[in-house]
Amino acid sequence: MFNAAEGGAGAGGFTPILLIALLFGVMYFMMIRPQQKRRREAEAMQSALSPGDEVVTIGGLYGTVTGVEDDSVLLEVAPGVQTRYARPAIARVVTPAERPVESTAEETDSVKE
Repeated sequence: MFNAAEGGAGAGGFTPILLIALLFGVMYFMMIRPQQKRRREAEAMQSALSPGDEVVTIGGLYGTVTGVEDDSVLLEVAPGVQTRYARPAIARVVTPAERPVESTAEETDSVKE
């Protein structure tokens, strides 16, 4: 009689551990993984900055990138006014700079004709 009760209690002890593991799994996929993805995208955007990009800082300041160094960016916030910001302080690129497009041989031939 006592053995049956002990066997039932032992099987029920596994359920809380399973629920905790399930909770951690849900937290990982709902919170941690999306945050890591956003961080990777932000780092990629900050490393791709180039002169001419119009950007917004995390403080809400709009400016145009005039120079890029290893860990900082030089922004022109008004005509003749330049300020230096750390790369992580750039929140987003509003307007990317015009970048030269590589022309193919077909485009070059059609221009010559």
